[in-house]
Amino acid sequence: MSEYPYAERYPVNRGLPDHGRPRQAILDELATIAAAEDATWADGRISGTIYSGDADHYAFLTRAYGHFAHVNALQRDLCPSMTRFEGEIIAMVLDLMHGEAISGPHPDGAPATEPAGLVTSGGTGSILHALLAYREHARATRGITAPNIVKPETAHAAFDKGCHLFGIECRTVPVDPDTTLVRPQDVAAQIDADTMAIIGSAGSYPYGTVDPIGALSELALARGVGLHVDGCLGGFILAFAADHGYDLPPFDFRVPGVTSISIDTHKYGYAPKGSSVVLFRDKALRTAQYFHLVGWSGGKYMSPGMDGSRSGGLLAATWAALVQYGREGYRRYAGEILSTARELMDAVTAHPELRLMGEPTFCFSFTSTEFDIYHVADFMRPRGWRFNGQQYPNAIHLAVTRPQTRPGVVQAFTTDLAEAVAYARQRHADGATPELGAIYGGVAGGLTEASEMFIVGFMNAILDSQQGLPPAQTTP
Repeated sequence: MSEYPYAERYPVNRGLPDHGRPRQAILDELATIAAAEDATWADGRISGTIYSGDADHYAFLTRAYGHFAHVNALQRDLCPSMTRFEGEIIAMVLDLMHGEAISGPHPDGAPATEPAGLVTSGGTGSILHALLAYREHARATRGITAPNIVKPETAHAAFDKGCHLFGIECRTVPVDPDTTLVRPQDVAAQIDADTMAIIGSAGSYPYGTVDPIGALSELALARGVGLHVDGCLGGFILAFAADHGYDLPPFDFRVPGVTSISIDTHKYGYAPKGSSVVLFRDKALRTAQYFHLVGWSGGKYMSPGMDGSRSGGLLAATWAALVQYGREGYRRYAGEILSTARELMDAVTAHPELRLMGEPTFCFSFTSTEFDIYHVADFMRPRGWRFNGQQYPNAIHLAVTRPQTRPGVVQAFTTDLAEAVAYARQRHADGATPELGAIYGGVAGGLTEASEMFIVGFMNAILDSQQGLPPAQTTP
């Protein structure tokens, strides 16, 4: 990754330009950059990231977005369409997660609840809103002032981030090294009177495997805590797994102990980036995280979520994606992705040196006990393959998306992987250190001073590169 992207080709704005540029020149520049960057994923060799890859679909979303890009979703009196779009997005995703199962009295005799949801800015946003809701609800109904959650080590880092931001203790438990799934008894051992909720993934980001949601549900009900299912990555695929012959136990609101679900519309829902939904079994849980300030000099302020102003374009385009595809469209694409993932995993297991992590479906990770798996990633990177690296143990994963379902991608993977395995065997025999290992190896033992400096330096670089650009490179 260049530290100063495009500086050699275009002028760098190190401050606000004195004079504006012609619209067409700006659009031409953007079109050139976009075309070059789109070419990096068009051949289907990138893990995740690009979930649709359909140029016509992107053009459709752009048109839908454009009609409302200038609209502030806060101004419902001016734009009642925002109430329609957001309400229908929540209703459609709630339907996908079997919100109809939330009826009748609770198993513990409590009265029936009304399901609800919230459209957020992404998976992290959905997880943060769920944590905030649990914290506020636990404080109001259980008097908890020092809350904690219990999560598997494979649960998304956004849970750790939310706990850091909201003053929640995050209790992390290991997963079974063979199945990659959390063990309910390990979770149970960490629950106490201050536990707000426990966490399960469907599927987990590292391995694509689905935690035992049924067993976690029984535990949550028995101990009187919430259960959040993180379906951000897999929700829109796994909802249709049974239709394609996968014996996947329910992970949604059909499971009585599930109290909230996060699911990303901007991944396999094929909506624009910046769109996700968090669902609640009980509207009271969603209401707990509302914010309002009635005594402000600027008037009565209220906000259903942490964001204030939001572009109406995102709501319109997300709604458009959902109603364009419908259940039949999502079912079809899920089948293609699941089938392709199976073929790719078969290519992996054809090599005795390689091992799949657990029993994945659409997103899979593999490792090796014969050599450092990062050698495989090093070999395949120049051929355009971009995997995500993992640690504990070293592994690489591929989240299969629609670009991988294109003709020839599976065969290319099969051919390149065979050569990569031979390369890895030789590099291991030579005692070589993989290049990817130089990146991940620095944090293999945890957060050291050196690794923290690297991480902070990287984040600074992507935010501050133009300010630090040498003057000689600022002219076109």
